[in-house]
Amino acid sequence: MRGGLLVGCVAAAATIVLLAAGSVVIMDSQRRQAQGVTPLSCDAAIGPTQPGERGRGSADAGNLNEEQRGTASLIVSIGKRRDLSPRAWQVAIQAGMTESGLRNLNYGDRDSLGIFQMRPSMGWGTPAQVTDPPYQVNKFFDVLESIPGWESMRPGDAAQAVERSAFPDRYHRWEPMAVHLVENVGEVADATGCGEGMGELLPPNDAAQAAIRFALGERGKPYVWGATGPNSYDCSGLMLRAYESAGITLPRVSRDQYKAGAMLPVEQAQPGDLLFWAYDPSNPSTIHHVAMYLGEGKVVEAQQAGVPVHIRGVAWDEAELVPQAIRPGV
Repeated sequence: MRGGLLVGCVAAAATIVLLAAGSVVIMDSQRRQAQGVTPLSCDAAIGPTQPGERGRGSADAGNLNEEQRGTASLIVSIGKRRDLSPRAWQVAIQAGMTESGLRNLNYGDRDSLGIFQMRPSMGWGTPAQVTDPPYQVNKFFDVLESIPGWESMRPGDAAQAVERSAFPDRYHRWEPMAVHLVENVGEVADATGCGEGMGELLPPNDAAQAAIRFALGERGKPYVWGATGPNSYDCSGLMLRAYESAGITLPRVSRDQYKAGAMLPVEQAQPGDLLFWAYDPSNPSTIHHVAMYLGEGKVVEAQQAGVPVHIRGVAWDEAELVPQAIRPGV
């Protein structure tokens, strides 16, 4: 630790109420409360990781030795005792992995010591304290809780706010692994706080089927910015009319449609769910495009001027793809 794709989908209009439909995403709040876990709001702006990286997180976690796994378990257990959200545990794990590899080091840059490379000369505690694992974890959480708005930061940015490193971006490297540890060591079903996707356990989504049918029927019609049919569409206009045909009223613009249903990890999207693209995928206010997922890696969309409504392939690691999908009406 050192010292101390696409444009023109957003148009103005009114936001209206939603009707329930389809496969529900739930928050198992009673179980979490029994575990002493404070649930998070479901907010794609705070991660926990980029699409398609969960496999990497599992692989990284599998490379940890006994000491490193013990440190992660200590962070989780202290976080639970303090009634801190899983987001706090994740921040601490990312910080500890970046600073020391989750090891209690007796050396470091200048007088930096321990898991988080705390410096006695900067007021973090005595050398004995900053090499005592429970003290270090509690001290890290103390400082984290003192940072205004840390819960709404990307976890790596929150870690940087505590550590104040000269290399602020390096904490993001361990996002996938930290999520894996929070979910497995901490026994949290979904570290995003978005709840568990019920998927195939629920009946087929008739509204989604109707919306897909409508959208596919509009293929070949031109893209016109601000258009909501019937002869042309922009991206959110197509989604608006598609779900309107199914009895669900969506907001007019893509940034508001992002809020119009249940969130779930994008790689768990089912046919009819909405996918979003943003200039900064961690910041929903920069969303500029929406499309409807068809399954099997394909979407239907009104993309941009000169390109008619069409089907195309999509990949979960596609540039600018927002990490959460939306199930309208839920």
